[in-house]
Amino acid sequence: MKAQSLLIGGQWVDAKGHEREDVTSPFNGDVVGNIALARPADAERAIDAAVVGFETWRRTPAHARFAILTKAAALADERAEDIAQIMSRENGKSILEARGEASRSGDIIRLSAFEGSQLYGDSLPLDANKGTGFDKIGFTIHQPVGVIVAISPFNYPALLVLHKIAPALAAGNAVVLKPARATPLTALAVAQCFVDAGLPDGVLNVVTGGGSDVGDALVRDRRVRKISFTGSTNVGEHIASIAGVKKLSLELGASGPVIVLDDADIDAATTSIALGGYINAGQVCISAQRIIVHEKIVDDFIASLTPKVEAIRVGDPFGDGITIGSMISRAEADRVTESIRAAISAGARLVTGGEQDGSVIQPAIVADVDPYSPFAQDELFGPAVAVSTARDIQHAIELANSTAYGLGAGVFTNNMSNTIRAIREIESGVVHINWTQLWRADLMPYGGFKSSGIGKEGPRSAIAEMTEIKTVIMHGTPWTNN
Repeated sequence: MKAQSLLIGGQWVDAKGHEREDVTSPFNGDVVGNIALARPADAERAIDAAVVGFETWRRTPAHARFAILTKAAALADERAEDIAQIMSRENGKSILEARGEASRSGDIIRLSAFEGSQLYGDSLPLDANKGTGFDKIGFTIHQPVGVIVAISPFNYPALLVLHKIAPALAAGNAVVLKPARATPLTALAVAQCFVDAGLPDGVLNVVTGGGSDVGDALVRDRRVRKISFTGSTNVGEHIASIAGVKKLSLELGASGPVIVLDDADIDAATTSIALGGYINAGQVCISAQRIIVHEKIVDDFIASLTPKVEAIRVGDPFGDGITIGSMISRAEADRVTESIRAAISAGARLVTGGEQDGSVIQPAIVADVDPYSPFAQDELFGPAVAVSTARDIQHAIELANSTAYGLGAGVFTNNMSNTIRAIREIESGVVHINWTQLWRADLMPYGGFKSSGIGKEGPRSAIAEMTEIKTVIMHGTPWTNN
């Protein structure tokens, strides 16, 4: 077991208070690492270092930034298996899922490096302004915002770290990263790739430990110009309330709907939902949680979905053939189990699954769910789907839009009119046709409506939000063609 330190100013250092804590496996409780426990004083040190690092990095040409990030991407590729092993141990996800996530790391960095080197401005047609001739030229340029605080969640400890820090670095910003307390080791392994690639001191800093005191100290600091946060809506609202005047990107909660209409391919729909509702033990913002099925086909739908869900193998993350490991903690598993029980007590029907063994829950299907009940309206973040029925497309869209959230949605139909109507009327940042919302290309814009957040991720979109646009007007002496 390796003891890990904080990354501040290009050095791996201990926390000021010399406090430390173990990182344990959510599957079996084994100690898998030991980290420094940062406090507000360490957050201030990290921002101090980032301020200095930014002055170097902002003056580093795009081609030089590109070269360093490309080297970091190559290191991430080389270390993908090591990163996956760390991830699976501290997160509890199956090694198969962890390898899939780790294998995307290098690509995200490369894509970000490219986008950060392609920051084109616009020329301004100033002579279209009444009273202006050809004596002025106007254009816009992009420049980095400055110090960015990135706060990442536990569920995708490499992917969601990189969707924050890689675009930020590519655009010329300095970063202070606060990874989830439950999964800091993956973030530290990813950060090491950038350090070893030659990133200047202070450009990337990582503080580990609790979120309330350290996170608040980072968010409140006036030297921070942008915050990129992924997590719960409650915490996102708290961040917005204390951040002050700075740019915010908040990717928050969801209760993702999937509509299955009576003209849909039921087998295709259930195959997709058997993946989209349960990957990463359902601990995904874009998990398929609320399944809204046309009442005419609901029995056939459940008959098709049930054996596919029962075939999912759960358990030891490193076990042969295991596709879904544990939840992030026993407490989270207890919460999901209680949510399922409450739904059943309220009149829903457990079709299959739901058995709990420590932090592992068998994938569950809960049918006859009241679509306005907490089990459907609140974010579950666990391996269960809630099946409700709709009378028609209008009713289905009404139910899809009935929650406070709007991150991702899926629609299964072979009717073009229904497809177009769903695309236009579903209140969601991403809409998938004939697949669930649990699909993401790293290049695409990604973010939600309503209480699911503000701002967009995806390297091009993130870089746009991590830069400022400056307008430049060059004034000459008025002249004529005489």
